[in-house]
Amino acid sequence: MKEIWHQHNLRVHYKQTDQMGVVHHANYITWFEEGRTEWMRANGIPYSKMESLGLLLPVLEVDIKYRKSALYDENIAIFTKIESFSPIRLGFYYEARRLGKAGSALALDKNEVKAPQGELLASGSSLHMWINKNWKPVRIHQNYPEIYELLQQKLEK
Repeated sequence: MKEIWHQHNLRVHYKQTDQMGVVHHANYITWFEEGRTEWMRANGIPYSKMESLGLLLPVLEVDIKYRKSALYDENIAIFTKIESFSPIRLGFYYEARRLGKAGSALALDKNEVKAPQGELLASGSSLHMWINKNWKPVRIHQNYPEIYELLQQKLEK
């Protein structure tokens, strides 16, 4: 599987921190979701398109390891890549990294990067299952071959 990362940049908001200016741990999962959503959009599979086709991708598992704290007003990047892929499941791996100090300019997202940059704050993964609107498992290579092919091409690139 080709290692292609998507970089989604964000700034730590005051509402995401505690009284000490440290990001609350639950925000990292939200950031990972943003990274995944932007990875999908950048690769031609926005969630709105999947849902219009009747395809859903709920979370089965989430894992996270915290290393350092993000602080109020810092620039953070969420690096996202596919970790596992099958006709039934899709797994993502994430890294949250500090890019800049509080108050520095926020960079634009990058659709593809070879490797994450910046100071590692947290890493994690999520596992998802393809289902239809009736919450029944779907094999995307049979039911949605265009999405399966798009993912295959992206990973073999």
